[in-house]
Amino acid sequence: MKQDIATYVRRCLICQQVKIEHQRTSRLFHPLDIPVWKWDKISMDFVTGLPRTQKKNDAIWVVVDRLTKSAYFLPIHKNFSISILADISRRLFDYMGARVIEGPELIEVTNEKVTVAKENIKEASSRQKSYADRHRRSLEFNPRDHVFLK
Repeated sequence: MKQDIATYVRRCLICQQVKIEHQRTSRLFHPLDIPVWKWDKISMDFVTGLPRTQKKNDAIWVVVDRLTKSAYFLPIHKNFSISILADISRRLFDYMGARVIEGPELIEVTNEKVTVAKENIKEASSRQKSYADRHRRSLEFNPRDHVFLK
């Protein structure tokens, strides 16, 4: 039976094209910079190919704040122009904009907590990098080197 399966896999075109990579990533881990304040660093993605809603939306714009890990899912139409998307993002940032903190004592306490949080994030990031780099090596290429790309 084992040989039958091996023969089938060897002859199957799809099985030959879709293979799992068992090789470790060879380059060193480079963590992203730590955001200083909320909405300082965000990531965005578009989920398309969805069925239309009653309001004719057929896509979702996903916006994630990297510091707070807050995710916002905005229903949009996949053919929206850049100006419409810019207007939506302005309204989102106005809605989520900086809150006014009053009182010097509250500001001092908040700054202390932010400092502690940044130190903890840096320490965790450093630990993650050292763990990830344990079995990796730095890759350096020179001009005219032949490199296999996937």
